[in-house]
Amino acid sequence: MPRQPVSHRALIGAVEGTLADFLASQIAALDAVDPELGGFARTARDLVMAGGKRLRPTFAYWGWRGITGPAEPVEPVLPALGALELMHTFALVHDDVMDDSATRRGRPTAHRLFAARNGTRFGTSAAILAGDLCLVWADQLLARTPLTPHVLMEARTRYDRMRIEAVAGQYLDVLGETDPGSWSVERALLVARHKTASYTVQWPLGFGLALAGGDPRLDEAFQIYGIAVGEAFQLRDDLLGVYGDPAVTGKPADDDLRSEKPTTLRMLARRMATDAQRDELDRGAGPSRQAQIITATGARDRVEEMIQERVEEGVAAIRAAPMQPDARAALLELAVAATHRPA
Repeated sequence: MPRQPVSHRALIGAVEGTLADFLASQIAALDAVDPELGGFARTARDLVMAGGKRLRPTFAYWGWRGITGPAEPVEPVLPALGALELMHTFALVHDDVMDDSATRRGRPTAHRLFAARNGTRFGTSAAILAGDLCLVWADQLLARTPLTPHVLMEARTRYDRMRIEAVAGQYLDVLGETDPGSWSVERALLVARHKTASYTVQWPLGFGLALAGGDPRLDEAFQIYGIAVGEAFQLRDDLLGVYGDPAVTGKPADDDLRSEKPTTLRMLARRMATDAQRDELDRGAGPSRQAQIITATGARDRVEEMIQERVEEGVAAIRAAPMQPDARAALLELAVAATHRPA
């Protein structure tokens, strides 16, 4: 009887099982050195296992499945898929420190958890170290993937490119907050492409493709799809950062407004605003008033249009790509699911 593709629920369960087994061994090793280190590692473990959409391993899986087909067992690539989730936790923990965010996935952020024990400075330092630990763990888990050295090297090349672009995008994001008045829509989109699109969709897809041995015919389609859908994902995040319900998103709705983060949404609002509206935004109106002004400028509607345009671009690239039908269907569905999250 032909083997069936792994369901989304089974895939996530398999990735999380791989992570749980790996992290248990890492915690045991640190526990043996000092119980405090074991406790530190457990906190890092809890951050990894605290839920989330698991988009990066999902996109990597379908990149891999795009040429392997349903008969290929997924078990050999599970360590590589899990490594992406560890890298994601590293990025989230450091991002929350930089933004001084209070919650993530409906729970206190890492630096707040540690600060509750020994104060703010300790909290910041310990959170940075927890993020670093997750990045090291990601490398260790990736190295355990039982594939040929050539295949692993190709996957590692894409993995490294993904990490560099994520750091570059994060730096630009931090830089933009120092002088938001000089930022632009175009530069905000550049940040979205590097900080989010590259490491959420574009490179996880390419990473998965490399794990399968690669296929030049799919590379271009995955690049187009990954950038377009990844940017749409970030644009949706921009909207949720202003209009989202914290009970649904798991994080405060006014962080972007409070920090005056120069997102595409905010830059569009400044570009489209009347002089009076722009003056009010620049004077630091309260978050709820800023949200009203942004809507009134038409920027909210324009961002929705930009999301739809990018989803359509990504869908068109995948429809025309020579790939396994089940992978095509899944990526078409993910293009919508990842970019139309509830507020």
